[in-house]
Amino acid sequence: MAGVDWEAVAFIVLSVLEVVFSILLVTSKRLVRAAFWLACTLITIGGIYLLFRAEFVFLIQILVYAGAVPLLFVFGIMLTRRKIMEEPSMEGPP
Repeated sequence: MAGVDWEAVAFIVLSVLEVVFSILLVTSKRLVRAAFWLACTLITIGGIYLLFRAEFVFLIQILVYAGAVPLLFVFGIMLTRRKIMEEPSMEGPP
């Protein structure tokens, strides 16, 4: 009986996780949760790069894309939501 190709198993598991995280990202109604699913998706992509033995691309993927992009996304949400909430409403008396 032949041995199990663990790289192929890891690739399939990471690919399935990536598809699931991507679907959760697109269907998420809350923006902060969407940023979390985006980070999870980008981390699984980094894992696939590591399986391809592209260590530098993996490192850049984790540091820049999975680290910085969701963080900037959340900061943008927090800053713009505060300005929207501070605007006076048009429904109340003048």
